[in-house]
Amino acid sequence: MKNALLVAALTASAAACGGRAATPSGTGSMAAPAPNVVVIPADSPMLAQIRREPVRIAELPTDEVIAPGKIEANPNRVSKVVLPVTGRIATVLVKTGDAVKKDQPLLTLDSPDADSAMSAYLSAEATVMQMQAALGKAQADFDRASDLFEHNAIAKKDVLTADSALAQAKAALDQGRASREQTLRRLAVLRLKPGDFQQQVVVRSPLAGKVLDLSVVPGEYRNDTTASVLTIADLGTVWVTSQVPESYIRFVQIGERVEIRLVAYPGEVFDGLVSRIADTVDPQTRTVKVQAEMDNRGGRFRPEMYGSIHHIESVAKTLVVPIGAVVENTDSRTIVFVETSPGRFEQRDVSVGKRAGDVVRVLSGLRPGDMVVVDGVMLLKGLVRHT
Repeated sequence: MKNALLVAALTASAAACGGRAATPSGTGSMAAPAPNVVVIPADSPMLAQIRREPVRIAELPTDEVIAPGKIEANPNRVSKVVLPVTGRIATVLVKTGDAVKKDQPLLTLDSPDADSAMSAYLSAEATVMQMQAALGKAQADFDRASDLFEHNAIAKKDVLTADSALAQAKAALDQGRASREQTLRRLAVLRLKPGDFQQQVVVRSPLAGKVLDLSVVPGEYRNDTTASVLTIADLGTVWVTSQVPESYIRFVQIGERVEIRLVAYPGEVFDGLVSRIADTVDPQTRTVKVQAEMDNRGGRFRPEMYGSIHHIESVAKTLVVPIGAVVENTDSRTIVFVETSPGRFEQRDVSVGKRAGDVVRVLSGLRPGDMVVVDGVMLLKGLVRHT
């Protein structure tokens, strides 16, 4: 009886000090702790460092195409803004990253081309007025000639001459009006009011979006009307562009939904829609460019973010555990810790498959409902005794 009490006391003492289980062996001697088992008393503060989760069954992909990619602005919603005329930048009204509305002023410039456009309009307007006066005279001459001919006062050829002059006056007026319309269109492009000299040219945003690039400063003179001075992009939708190996491209179809995962948001999965598949294979990498469109009305996704496209072909039910539950032992075995009873943790060898997000497939060594340690694994690994 005394020996039994002594063994029980020593067992409790060993568990409290080292967290390891002990059992009697022989008469009056202490047995070695059970191998690969850690016992932590209920009142030990170490228990607060340990979190468990049950082994569960989940549906995971069994055939999946994964291709790295990055976010790009939707090219159908990107505008490279150029200057309509040459001139000196007067003011820059936006900066990179600003949100802008359609037709919002972006910058102003002083341009001699603006005055030239205004002069051309005024000249065309004066010509039209002259042509209108000439047409009025030609019409009056024709009417008078017709009246005189009816009274046998002039010959037929005089009427024909007046009619020809009237037709020429009408044609000249039509041509003058066309020229004036052309100058008005030019003023409209420059957003200038007819007849007002010394106006600054205001460059406005062609669409609502964000300023992605800005390459001008006030005071700079620009004489190239083909070079972009800033870029506006509507990021309400973005594209994820990836390179899919040619051996997998048969699985991907335009219009299909894919999963998008981004480095910036670990553990989150986003929906995408395949919008474009290139018609050619890259001869160097043997890959095909695939682009998937994502809804970005929340503004979380930014161009140049890295991520991956996941195209799932089939799924199957399988055992999974959180990735944090699985560690490698000193002899390169894969292990987990299972709580077999309150405070008793058993190290168990497992075989695992591919990782899927924040979980990993379990191929053998566990059963559904087993309580595996998720937080505190390294603590238990340091306490366990190996045989």
